[in-house]
Amino acid sequence: YQIINSLRDIDGVGHRVAHGGEFFKDSTLVTDETLAQIERLAELAPLHNPVNALGIHVFRQLLPDAPSVAVFDTAFHQTLYEPAYIYPLPWHYYAELGIRRYGFHGTSHKYVSGVLAEKLGVPLSALRVICCHLGNGSSICAIKNGRSVNTSMGFTPQSGVMMGTRSGDIDPSILPWIAQRESKTPQQLNQLLNNESGLLGVSGVSSDYRDVEQAANTGNRQAKLALTLFAERIRATIGSYIMQMGGLDALVFTGGIGENSARARSAVCHNLQFLGLAVDEEKNQRNATFIQTENALVKVAVINTNEELMIAQDVMRVALPAKEGLCVPA
Repeated sequence: YQIINSLRDIDGVGHRVAHGGEFFKDSTLVTDETLAQIERLAELAPLHNPVNALGIHVFRQLLPDAPSVAVFDTAFHQTLYEPAYIYPLPWHYYAELGIRRYGFHGTSHKYVSGVLAEKLGVPLSALRVICCHLGNGSSICAIKNGRSVNTSMGFTPQSGVMMGTRSGDIDPSILPWIAQRESKTPQQLNQLLNNESGLLGVSGVSSDYRDVEQAANTGNRQAKLALTLFAERIRATIGSYIMQMGGLDALVFTGGIGENSARARSAVCHNLQFLGLAVDEEKNQRNATFIQTENALVKVAVINTNEELMIAQDVMRVALPAKEGLCVPA
């Protein structure tokens, strides 16, 4: 794209890092100590943090004079209240092993809620927002006064609502029951939950919402059921978050499904007039930014996420605040 002519044109580098544990509560300038901590946190994200750390090592070698900033997928959710992140397990599992709700998609939820506030002309600190990041991986986030107060993904991105190939929350006793009945190993159970469940598992068609939607339109019963389950799990989560926040000012859809599927948005918002939430189907079908009816009390928005831009803005904020001549557009 000819954006740069050489590596020396780069003033700073942003790195998306999957897991910051409880240690990183914001995007952070990378130092030797920071990098070592990211590598230590690999036990919480064994598939992602080691690769993230490798990328940081490479860019620090290639660009020793350009600051690197680690942007953590979990950081935005470090404002969760203790009752929202503690699991009802023996305390030592949290105290000694760090087992708790961490949440993910934080960069997306942070970006989208900020854009929403700008479009409404209202400070985010004055809003109660529920953000639905819906894609192959999906998570819901309750944002009150600009802070994440609850989120559907937990210790891992497997938990929460139903997703493309992930089951989301299920009765945990199902797992030892299946393991005993079918002689499955922990690794096989993990494969089942992460790669064989969700839309794919229920529909038997695909993990892609569009394919399942097409099958449902031709009368496939399992596909119809999968779409209903997908929406109902999201609706249940939204309901609990409204209770926690004491109301709702705006519901936001983002991610591949949230941004592009009028059917998914309509299903999630069905019969919620009692909450002051209603969708104008004409606006919904054309993917308007705001799709609520004229007299609805709750705003319903469709906002494209841009995690790369959020990362670039964090690089500017953390590492290059005084750099003249640089501008990252909103």
